[in-house]
Amino acid sequence: MTRRLSGRWIGWALLAETIPIYPLYALLFADSGLSDAKISTLFLVWSAVGILAEVPTGVLADHFSHRGALAASTVFQAAGYILWITVPTYLGFAAGFVLWGLGGALGSGSLEALLHGGLAAVGAEDQYPRIYGRISATRLVSQVPAAAAATVLFATGGYALAGWASVACCLVAAVAAARLPEEAVAAPGGDEEPELGYLATLRVGLAEIACSRVLLAAVVAVALLGSLDGIEEYFNLLAHEWGVPTPLIPLSLLAIPAVGAVGAALGGAASRLRSRTLGLLLAGAVALFTGAGVLRRPVGVAGVAVAYGLYQVVLVVTDARLQAGIAGPARATVTSVASLGVDLCTIVLYGAWALGQPVVVAALGLALAAALPALLRPYQREGSPPVLDPKK
Repeated sequence: MTRRLSGRWIGWALLAETIPIYPLYALLFADSGLSDAKISTLFLVWSAVGILAEVPTGVLADHFSHRGALAASTVFQAAGYILWITVPTYLGFAAGFVLWGLGGALGSGSLEALLHGGLAAVGAEDQYPRIYGRISATRLVSQVPAAAAATVLFATGGYALAGWASVACCLVAAVAAARLPEEAVAAPGGDEEPELGYLATLRVGLAEIACSRVLLAAVVAVALLGSLDGIEEYFNLLAHEWGVPTPLIPLSLLAIPAVGAVGAALGGAASRLRSRTLGLLLAGAVALFTGAGVLRRPVGVAGVAVAYGLYQVVLVVTDARLQAGIAGPARATVTSVASLGVDLCTIVLYGAWALGQPVVVAALGLALAAALPALLRPYQREGSPPVLDPKK
């Protein structure tokens, strides 16, 4: 049963992440006449929408349907790409990013909640780290076929063909998401849980975080650890600074998501590691990254790849610890709060990079590695999750 469920999730991840327009959209903006400054403002619009919509869409997913929210996320994404193809102007690109930002927010939290709920329905919650690790690995590996598809499609039909192919992938992914199993929420006595209103769902999620110090610590851990993934945006620049020839940069950097995928896939096996060991793994990843920055040689890309693999191991296990700590019906809401924390902490990371580049970021990473054992304490139930009157 879990093997078939894992296969369906991996199939969805391949469809949702093998998007040919991914490697091309910045070039599309530039070739449409947008300056670097205008392109940067588009990214700001994208980020702002994601931050503002993160928690509200998580509550929507809990209130209506995790599966429906996940399916809708790729439909919104497809709509954004349609705008890019048919209205290739600054306003068209901005509107497309608004839709993509809303879609990303809808999928954030819904994915984890739907997977955990589907496993809970068959009594296999303990398989969450393994399957979530495989999904994360698939999403990383999909960068390779996405790049290959982008090359072929662009050579054949330009941005338009790559864009429409991306729309098709998103819509097929939406159909695949709609076929994923979803758990019916049950009350402690075995009866169906009474439906909570939107605001009540929000209050339940926030109250569960506030009432559990262990869950709050896990939310903080996910927010801080997830923000480190923002360093990925600088890999191209680092490779260039370290002497990798510009034509070889894309090929050389493929090793990073490849090793990251291996690390994510090992997350299930690493789920039983002690929190102290996870902290040591993260410290090792930071040390490798820092060493590559000090060396400033092309071979440093290999060190970054290994560091990214170790980081992915810790990231998957940390997310699994968060999901294990959620007891109430607002799972997507709680997860979205953590994702909002990731977005906000990523902004801080970008600022730290601007101030001191790898040195300051490495210091932050080591500080997090030292704090991780305290943040990921073994979860123990601290009473029943908050229950509110569904009529309120």
